Amino acid sequence: QVQLVESGGGLVQAGGSLGLSCAASGSSFSIIVMGWYRQAPGKERELVAVIGDSGWKTYGEFVKGRASISRDNAKNTVYLQMNSLTPEDTSVYYCKATTAVGPYWGQGTQVTVSS
Repeated sequence: QVQLVESGGGLVQAGGSLGLSCAASGSSFSIIVMGWYRQAPGKERELVAVIGDSGWKTYGEFVKGRASISRDNAKNTVYLQMNSLTPEDTSVYYCKATTAVGPYWGQGTQVTVSS
């Protein structure tokens, strides 16, 4: 069973930045993809950014150059930095890790952007 421990988040002022990290443990398989999704109340979960074990990256359309994702394969840890936050970025941010046997989700961390 893969366990994901998320850290970061909290209250951020508009125009500020957030830094999130997520460490995976317990996997018997290599983690192929790690990344972040978010879900606001009443909305569907959406992609923020993901990174593959070879380094490829994909960002959600709304990111528009504001985010940077990175990964430490040795530590099975993924990092997300996002800048120029607006109240519309207020959401629960979820870490996701995908292995050969399926995806695993973290419990989520709340990010609230105040205007």
